[in-house]
Amino acid sequence: MNLNCLSEYIEQLENNNEIIRISDFVDPVLEISEIADRIMKQKGGGKALLFENTGTNFPVLINHYGSDTRILNSLGLKSYNEPGERIESLLENLMYAGQNFRSKLALIPKLKTASKWMPSKKNGKGKCQEIIINDPDLDKFPVLKCWPHDGGKFFTLPIVITEDPETGIRNIGMYRMQIFDKKTTGMHWHLHKGGAMHFNKYKALGKKMPVTVALGGNPAITYSATAPLPENIDEFILAGFLTNKKVKLVKSITNDIYVPESSDIVIEGYIDPHEEFKTEGPFGDHTGFYSLDDKYPVFHVTCITHRKDAIYPATIVGVPPMEDFYLGKATEKIFLKPIQITIAPEIIDIRLPSYGVAHNLVLVKAKTTYPGQGFKIMNALLGAGQMMFTKIIICFNEEIDIHDDQMVFKTFNSKFTSKQTLIGQGPTDILDHSAYTSSFSGKLLIDLTNADSIENKATSNSINNIKFQKDNFIIVGISNEDKDPNKTIKDDLKNLDSSIIILVNDFIDFENPYLYAWYILNNIDPKHDCKIYSDKLILDACIKDEKHGFSRRWPNILTMNLDTIKKIDSKWEKLFNIPFIPSPSLQLMKYISGDREIFNTITH
Repeated sequence: MNLNCLSEYIEQLENNNEIIRISDFVDPVLEISEIADRIMKQKGGGKALLFENTGTNFPVLINHYGSDTRILNSLGLKSYNEPGERIESLLENLMYAGQNFRSKLALIPKLKTASKWMPSKKNGKGKCQEIIINDPDLDKFPVLKCWPHDGGKFFTLPIVITEDPETGIRNIGMYRMQIFDKKTTGMHWHLHKGGAMHFNKYKALGKKMPVTVALGGNPAITYSATAPLPENIDEFILAGFLTNKKVKLVKSITNDIYVPESSDIVIEGYIDPHEEFKTEGPFGDHTGFYSLDDKYPVFHVTCITHRKDAIYPATIVGVPPMEDFYLGKATEKIFLKPIQITIAPEIIDIRLPSYGVAHNLVLVKAKTTYPGQGFKIMNALLGAGQMMFTKIIICFNEEIDIHDDQMVFKTFNSKFTSKQTLIGQGPTDILDHSAYTSSFSGKLLIDLTNADSIENKATSNSINNIKFQKDNFIIVGISNEDKDPNKTIKDDLKNLDSSIIILVNDFIDFENPYLYAWYILNNIDPKHDCKIYSDKLILDACIKDEKHGFSRRWPNILTMNLDTIKKIDSKWEKLFNIPFIPSPSLQLMKYISGDREIFNTITH
């Protein structure tokens, strides 16, 4: 089913019993987020939520990408294998076509099919321009404030469309946008992103940069804006490829950028490269921590258009698992075949586990036949687009099910030795708060292909603050007063015979291994925090500050405030006819410090 707008998608969700309507008023400031957080963390992602009473004329749709079933249905796919099979079939036909005239003619139907993926321009106005507002006011929309210490309200699912001023090549990205006032927002694009590259070209030319932002419409277009496509590949083509239907575009009212006609809401404007950047943030981010305030370009709104029955789409991100995990999982599956074809044919499977928040951990299954091949594969991945941000990659043999956490841990625990590690450095995500230098971090590669099992090692009982212990793997709590974790390793932990020793602050005591994995992966910079000592891998996942040579601010974990939690608790039965779900924030509050987005090291 090809979807033309969010109202059609909602109809599909209702037919499949995949959505909950909430008719009572729920405040877009914190309350929608608190409810969404509870639902998103349910097994399988919970259901989509439609908040019909938001204090504005627009309902809010959230968690509509929050399950495998919903994403597949929104893309018109029966399985994630379909796109890969189509890519493989097309490439095989192109590569193995004969040289005679008859064989070349046989390719024409294939190429004709490919033409269905190319976007087309429509004359005149489109459905997304049924209502035109020439005196724009962003306060008309139920934009969410997601977490208590956010710098304001943020558009969280914007499809940001820009064009290269020299080539005219389009870029479609998803960059959060904080509302500054009725007619301006921030534009949070990172220096590695296509939008930022276009901005730098406009700056060099001394010209204002036209920008148009679309919200909603065909869900395949929103997904495509999140996809890690190579530079200069039009994301609208990917949307057409996935749905087998070209994206229809209409011209913006106040600039020359074309937008999908299916959009529910369109926000047009410009960025002036000569204008000073403005402080944007903080923002509760997908890492599960706040990304802290920084300077970003200002987007000036010149016009707003929307459908008569427009729906406002939103998402929230935070401590995983959340809705964005399912978007990442779709990318993991859809892009496996292109990775196999263009980067490393030895790869059998790739997994980005939810506790790795996309860029902290990648698990690879591969068929290897010669020494060092695992490292070759992992280094190749680090050179592939957004995979360059990955902090840790572990490569396994073909018999390992990398989607089985217990098997992954057992293999890692029983086969790891320090000889199988490679520590390097390179670009990292700007949101990586543990990097000693912003956007530049260490890389840890671990090759477990063809590794022999090792004996389980007995751990000394002389260490009191053991958080978790299993055979050759141990997590140890240390006091924040200890100014030299390395000294602690040499002196207090010298009797530990484990192969992997992980240090955390002594007040960290999570209830399950999932949260430990998430926390540890977030809090290490492999260049500085991974040490090989006496054939042990030692990871320092403690909170860092100046006494550790760390000059950046350390953020707090995302938690909702008690006042909002109590409000949602009190009206849960009125809002829902489903069993009560307690706030996920309650088990995390003891790990924050202070009443700000920044962790207060003085109190710990």
